[in-house]
Parts: sequence; structure tokens; C-alpha cells
Amino acid sequence: MAEAGAWPSIERHGLLSTTGLLDLFEVAGDARVNLEQRHRPESVQIRHPRLGVATIRDQKPMSDAGLMKSLRDGLTPTAWYQLLNGLVFFWVSEGRLLRLLGARAYRTKRQCILELDTQKLLAVHSERVVLSPINSGCTKPNPTPRGNTTFLPISTYPYESWLSKRARAEAVVELAVRYSVPDVRRFTKRVYEIGGDREPETLYTCAPLT
Repeated sequence: MAEAGAWPSIERHGLLSTTGLLDLFEVAGDARVNLEQRHRPESVQIRHPRLGVATIRDQKPMSDAGLMKSLRDGLTPTAWYQLLNGLVFFWVSEGRLLRLLGARAYRTKRQCILELDTQKLLAVHSERVVLSPINSGCTKPNPTPRGNTTFLPISTYPYESWLSKRARAEAVVELAVRYSVPDVRRFTKRVYEIGGDREPETLYTCAPLT
């Protein structure tokens, strides 16, 4: 789920983490620290003389107070924000996407949705993929414990253990790729925009193989 209007930039530059986007837009100094290491209660626009405007999404479902209660392994909120900002996140179930689309903060806004072929993505980027059993960017209403082992590579992720405790669709909650997916268009099946009191609009559909 991305900002409405973001697809042309994503198609051109790839799907970037917050850190990757700040690098691309050459954001430095205090502005970068505020965006990368502190909580973002609202979405923030960044500007570049050649690249134009991009939006860094908010972190409304998270808070410093919630992180202080839930962080383990000596991690601080600053370290957690830095970690999350270095990842590109994907939901692995449609149910999680629909839940986010229906959240109070987003239900009236236009959103851009990318559907990816996960098998193709993993064939190329599996070594940079980590999995999480929780919504790592949410601490409300009850913060789930999180720490150094929240994100694990596919090879060491305890899938069977989580499957024994949850429904199959919840054994993995998040799939994340470190830093960026520069060639995201290769794996994209469909892109559409939805919401904002307008009709859904398909922006891109992968041509079927012949």
C-alpha cells in the first residue's frame, strides 16, 4: 500500500524504504534524523529540485510509549525506527491489507495498491528478505514484544512453530526486503488506486505470458 500517485516514481526508481528514499532525495542533517530516527505522527513530503516530491508515510499506529513497553534486547525506540525505515514492507495476506485500508486514519484517503508475485520476488531477492510474525509498526492498543529476533531470514524463520499457534494466513505477518526493490516492476502483477470517494482505477497489469 503506497501513496496515491506514487506508481510512476516507483516504476522509475523502484520500491524504496524510507532510508532509500532519503538517500535518493539527498536528505541530510536534522531533517534526516527527524524522519529516520524519530516517530512520524503524520506523513511528510520531501522535495528534490530534479526528482520532484515524494511522501514518506506516517507511523500513526506506533508510539514511543508503546515501544518502551514492548522492546526487548536493549533496543531503544530510536533503534527500532531506524530498523523499520531501512526495510520495504509487504503484507502477505489480503486480510491485513483490507484491515489497513479500513483503518480510521486511511479509510477516506486514496491509496495505491501493488500486487506482487511473491515467488518471482523471492527468486531474485530472497537473500535480502526477512519475515516477521507481528505487525512491527504497530504498538496500539496492546504492544506486542519485539526485538532482535522479530525479523529473521527465511532459512531460520520458525514457520512451523507459528503455524502450530495460528491460522496459516497469520504464520507470517510481514515480508520485508532490506533497503529497496529496485526492479519491483518485474514482480508486479497489478497496480490500482482505490478509495477517496472515487472509482477504483487500474494503473498497471502485467501482460500474460504467451
